[in-house]
Amino acid sequence: MKKNINLQSCIIATALGSMLFTASCKKDFLNVPPQAQQPSVTFWKTQDDALKGVNAMYANLRSWDNVAFNAIAIESTGSDEADKGSTPTDATFFNLFDQFTVTSTQGSLQGFWTGQYQNINLCNQVLDNVPNITMDAALKSRFLAEAKFIRAYSYFRLVRAYGSVPLRLTVPKDNTEYNIPQSDKAAVYAQIEKDLTEAATVLPQSYGAADLGRATRGAALGLKAKVAMYQKKWADVLALTNQVMGLGYDLFSDYEKLFRTQNENNVESLFEVQAELLQSNRDASNSQYSQVQGVAGEMGWGFNTPSAELASAYETGDPRRDATILFRGETTPQGDLVPTRVPNERYNQKSYVPFNTRVSEFNEGAQQNFRVLRFADILLMNAEAANELGNPTQALTSLNRVRRRARGSNANILPDVTTTDQTALRNAIWKERQVELAMENDRYFDVIRQGRALQVFGPKGWKANKNEVWPIPQTEIDLSGGLLKQNPGY
Repeated sequence: MKKNINLQSCIIATALGSMLFTASCKKDFLNVPPQAQQPSVTFWKTQDDALKGVNAMYANLRSWDNVAFNAIAIESTGSDEADKGSTPTDATFFNLFDQFTVTSTQGSLQGFWTGQYQNINLCNQVLDNVPNITMDAALKSRFLAEAKFIRAYSYFRLVRAYGSVPLRLTVPKDNTEYNIPQSDKAAVYAQIEKDLTEAATVLPQSYGAADLGRATRGAALGLKAKVAMYQKKWADVLALTNQVMGLGYDLFSDYEKLFRTQNENNVESLFEVQAELLQSNRDASNSQYSQVQGVAGEMGWGFNTPSAELASAYETGDPRRDATILFRGETTPQGDLVPTRVPNERYNQKSYVPFNTRVSEFNEGAQQNFRVLRFADILLMNAEAANELGNPTQALTSLNRVRRRARGSNANILPDVTTTDQTALRNAIWKERQVELAMENDRYFDVIRQGRALQVFGPKGWKANKNEVWPIPQTEIDLSGGLLKQNPGY
């Protein structure tokens, strides 16, 4: 296995001048080949430079560190819904995350950290330089808002994973600004909220076809609601999700088809990491999100497989089970047979791309977007906040809306939840989050913020007062000369 790292080198200071954008591609703002690099001293002069700088932020979101092995290790492997996958001897480092024996020198800790700070660096370059460009004022404001959204998204991933992290809001001007201490979690969350608040006041509610996939007002408000949920700011969660619910989003009618490439960026999508297979541009077709999780030997490598615990978590007849899990020996709705000879019993169907789309010399499934935030999540956050604030009527309305979509026309399954007991309703909402958002890199940190990690993950080795966060990469501590401090217990 060889990871594609072409776009990881696209730091604006050396590479942006060559970024080309093909109008015929439906995701043209992601077409970013790193070649014929332009010196940074000649950059950040024109509106086109600003566009290229903003597009680079989006392009990096689909890099290896952001959606492949390192993100899976940090955001999925520790949960009860996912197993390592592949064969027992392949990429055994995943076991360190699965069994909570990982130490600070493990490479994926560094890779995920690096990926998020690459995103932040690209955002900070836009925020530092675009204000000085003479260009359309409205477009300038929107570009800055897009940068704030992506920076907030990356800091949210960092603070969940590591706790206190360095809060870098500008590009270092000289050597004295490179080495900065960690900010505590409260300060990081405050900055995330500030960025999202400012972004939401500027970002449009929607875009035309050429800009589909860029950050919207709904994405900023929805992510801010999720950030508030992690801090138990229930009044904020309720208010923010109510706002999003008034913006025209809806549940896509068919849960299984929701995750197919032809239905990307649909009415349920608040934000997706955009990917595309461009036969004319292999460098830009670099997403390995689907490849690393695809059916081993057929359309990928077979990692991050759904667990037996997840398979048994669904209520009888819940169609989301078969829409989330590809079982060995089954035939998919698109006509692909999952052979009985494959090494794993189950694969992630949400990352699945039909086998006949494979193009030689390209990553399998390179065209599959990664869903970051869906309207179903907004409804479940709304339900949880309403329940915590003593409003079971609204909680049930939002919760049952998600269940109704799941059961479709089959009135014999997934009956409406009716309990108004706060504890029972809370548990029902948490259960719905488990099955609705399964295999979307949500479960692990969701259980931790609910305060149930020892109960749920304890049998795997999870320890309280330690495993709430992963260790800070040792390389970062060493490079800081000890200014960065290791998390307790590591």
